Amino acid sequence: CSWLNAVEGFFAKLSKRRLKRGVFHSVVDLQAAINRFLAEHNRQPKPFTWTADPDKIIAAVKRGHQVLDSIH
Repeated sequence: CSWLNAVEGFFAKLSKRRLKRGVFHSVVDLQAAINRFLAEHNRQPKPFTWTADPDKIIAAVKRGHQVLDSIH
C-alpha cells in the first residue's frame, strides 16, 4: 500500500507541476514535457523509505481475512 501511495504521489506531482496547465500541440510535445520532468526529478532523486511497521501490516491483513471469511 505504501509503495502504491508513492507511485500515486509521483503521478500527482507530475500532473500538478508539468501537465495541469500545459498546452501540448501534439503527443510528441506531451512526451517531451514528461521527459523534461523526469530528467529534472532524477537530478535529485529521493529514495523511497518504508515507514510502515511490518507487524501492523500483517495484523491488518489478518483482520481483512477474518472479515472476508465471516462474509462467505
